[in-house]
Parts: sequence; structure tokens; C-alpha cells
Amino acid sequence: MGANLKEVRERIKSVISTQQITKAMKMVSAAKLRRAQQAIVQLRPYSEKLNEMLSNILSNLDGDGSSVYNTEREVKNVAIVVVTSNRGLAGALNTNISKAATEIAQRKYPAQLASGNVTFISIGKKGGEYVRRVHKNSPLILEHVNAFSNLAFANIAPIANGIMEEFAKGKYDAVEIAYSKFKNAATQIFEAEQFLPVKKMPVDINASKKKADYIFEPDQESLLEYLVPTILQTQFHKTLLDTHASEHGARMTAMDKATENADSLLKELKINYNKARQEAITNELSEIVAGAAAL
Repeated sequence: MGANLKEVRERIKSVISTQQITKAMKMVSAAKLRRAQQAIVQLRPYSEKLNEMLSNILSNLDGDGSSVYNTEREVKNVAIVVVTSNRGLAGALNTNISKAATEIAQRKYPAQLASGNVTFISIGKKGGEYVRRVHKNSPLILEHVNAFSNLAFANIAPIANGIMEEFAKGKYDAVEIAYSKFKNAATQIFEAEQFLPVKKMPVDINASKKKADYIFEPDQESLLEYLVPTILQTQFHKTLLDTHASEHGARMTAMDKATENADSLLKELKINYNKARQEAITNELSEIVAGAAAL
């Protein structure tokens, strides 16, 4: 019985130690979440309006004013950017983002996936680990796994530029991005959306056929040459900020749940410890009484 009491005591100490760690991680994630949430909340309206403007402009261009980034061609080679975190202990966040990447590959590009023409680009280590395990025959680019160490626009824009240049040169005929859209600390939305070519605005057949009245200054070509890449860079930056906020929200929620589970486990262990202790005392008293009676 003494050995059993010792075992329960050691278990209680272990759970208390783990609970202290989960509490600390929850507090750290909560502090980081506030900054990450502020960053994405400030950028999102600006980014969404830019994206709407980009789609609208490219949809209303004349035939001689197209952009290389909205050029649709036969899809032979695809790039799927998997935006995950570098660290775990964030619930099912990274797994769900990676599954979203797999789902869009299997749904939209099954032939390309089977022939090894779907290249996965990992932003964050966890996505790369998943792709290496699940898509062994697909090319995997790990050049940008440490992008989350510096999420400044100046650091992220070159990554977007590199992907855009490879699309423009014809290396990729389509580019998709799988990431987590931040809603709140407890809710993340896992999405895979088309990055290139830029989607055109849906045509409303009931609307007037008159094109949007845009005045381009300077000329249309010069403006598009600067405007389109800048908007696409901003869109790419937004996906990383969304996932960054989602990571801290998911980790804070996971650590809070782990702390609650530790509380429940501690209560159960203490009850078991007290029962075992009472049983040991009762046995000792019984032995003393039996010994006294024998005398």
C-alpha cells in the first residue's frame, strides 16, 4: 500500500508540473494573440478592398490591356502553398490546414497530383512535415519554412514575388494557398483559395453591359505593372497574418483546455490518494488491535 501511495504522490506532482506549463503557455499565447489579432484586423479591410478592386479592374480591361497574372491557360503544373505554423501544441490547426491543401489538390487537380505535377510550397515547418509524409511523390519546397520568424511586409513580399514570377514564366499554371482564416480565439476557418491566376468578378447578366468607368493615370499598362503585383503581395501577406493569429488563438484554447483537464485529473488523483491513505491507516489500526488481542 505504501508503494501505491508513493506512486499516486508522484503522479500528482507530475500533473501539477504539467499544469503550470500549460498555464504559462496559455498566458504567453494570449499576449501574442492580442498583437497578432490587431495586425490582421487592421489589414483585412484594406486587403479585401484591394482584392475586390483588382478583380474588378482585370475583369473590365479591354483585350489589349490584360495582365500576366490573370492569364488563364491549360493547367499542367500546379503550386499549392501550405501556410502552417512552426510549432505544435495548437490543437488540430496545422493538420486541418494541411488537409485543406490535400483536399483541393485531390478535388481540382487529381491528374496533376497523380503525375507528380503538383508542387507543395511549405510556409512553416508543420506543413512541410505533413506533405513529406502524405505526398511522398510530390515535389516539396522548404525554402520558406522560417517565414514566420519575421512577418514584416518587406520580408514576405519577396516570397510572393518569387511565386508570381514563376507563374508569369509558365512554371506554374495555377497557384493555390491553404491557410487558416482567423475569426476569434476559439474559431478558425480552414481555407484553400486560388491565388493565381486572379479570379475575375462574376458577371451579372441583369446588370448594365457598360464597363466600369476607370480613368488610368499614368497609362493603363504602367499602372497595372505596379498595382497588380502590390495587391497580390498584400493578399499573400494577409494569409500569413491570418494563420499567425489563428495559431496563437488555437494554442491558447488548447492550453486552456489542457489546464482544465489537469484540474479534473488532480481532483480524481487526490480522491484516490485519500482513499488509499485511509485504507492504509485502517489496515495499520487493525493490525495493532489484532496484536493487542493476541497478547
